[in-house]
Amino acid sequence: MSKSTHFFGQPIYGQLIKLLDKSKILQFSRNHGGERYVKSFDGFTHLLTMLYAVIMRFDSLREIETSMTAEVRKLHHIGIETVPRRSTLSDANSRRSEKFFEDVYHDLYEENKSKLTSDSRRNGTEEWVKRLRIIDSTTISLFSNLIFKGVGRHPKTGKKKGGIKVHAVIQANEGVPCDVQFTSAATNDSFMLVPSKFSDKEIAAMDRAYINYEKFEELTERNVVYVTKMKKNLNYEILFDFMEMTTEGKMEYREQVVVFRKGETRHIARIVTYVDIKRGKQPKLVSLLTNDFDMRPETIVAIYRRRWQIESLFKQIKQNFPLRYFYGESANAIKIQIWVTLIANLLLSLLQSSLERRWSFSGLATMVRIVLMYYLNINTFFNKPDEDLKMMLMEAAEPPPKEVISS
Repeated sequence: MSKSTHFFGQPIYGQLIKLLDKSKILQFSRNHGGERYVKSFDGFTHLLTMLYAVIMRFDSLREIETSMTAEVRKLHHIGIETVPRRSTLSDANSRRSEKFFEDVYHDLYEENKSKLTSDSRRNGTEEWVKRLRIIDSTTISLFSNLIFKGVGRHPKTGKKKGGIKVHAVIQANEGVPCDVQFTSAATNDSFMLVPSKFSDKEIAAMDRAYINYEKFEELTERNVVYVTKMKKNLNYEILFDFMEMTTEGKMEYREQVVVFRKGETRHIARIVTYVDIKRGKQPKLVSLLTNDFDMRPETIVAIYRRRWQIESLFKQIKQNFPLRYFYGESANAIKIQIWVTLIANLLLSLLQSSLERRWSFSGLATMVRIVLMYYLNINTFFNKPDEDLKMMLMEAAEPPPKEVISS
């Protein structure tokens, strides 16, 4: 059979990590003391090893070492000279600071975020999408409650599970976190809402866990719009009440201007109530709280619905990368694995946005995992992955060569 139409002199993995600057990454590691007393397993090799592990969805250090041993002849093409042992990787995950991986993520994001915003398939046509920042958190359960404190009461039987909470902020037209913080699962979400981090005319969308009148008032003073879901037990005084009706005489939107008082804080806001209709479920009233008094009610509703983008991101990360099992038991090792997962997610998102062919993220992540160490051109293969199959079918359809009978 003839050679693949997508043959390339470097594995897919080597092409995927082209965006990583080795010299800059090693400097990040030195800044956090990660290169002291290091002979061969430097910060760059550590990062590449962990990236390989999370993209391949390995669940243990043994799997990582065994797989890399099988690929030993290809490793030097991606910058790894020797196969790291389990003990070496375990020690590095305990010793090298997770702040190094945080620096790598933020540098990679800052250098390439314009490529994400240029993808028209990811962005909406609404003017406000470019100004929208979404805040939320997700909890990753752990077996031990000693590392990160779990949330809720202790069970009557058995031990309480711990959990690490990942707080994230994303730009709606980028789809990846621009700010990430880790806490124990017991930490309240509202600490992540920092008004000073928002710019003039930006929009913040969040769920009701972030309601804080003092911070809402500060956002208003900074000319930042927020949209959040109402809690049922809020106390307020109604200053204005208006209802929009459909031609059939049913409520379409209810708008209220209200004032909240807590201590010395007095905050005036707008409540937009609408009927949420989902297929197969009973219609229900949903009330949204905002400090914007100019946008149409349907725009406020559209902004809040866009908040689900961050829920989809959390689901995407948990479904496509290994976050049920960790390669170390220390808090540092757990955070390293999450940071590397975010780096892998960012690299695949950049690949997805660069391709002409439409890929679902899960489909692309699966295909990358299958061909990660194949010598294929990453752009031509993922844009036209069926070219090799067509060639094979054409060759199979050709009649076999006639046997020459010597006289």
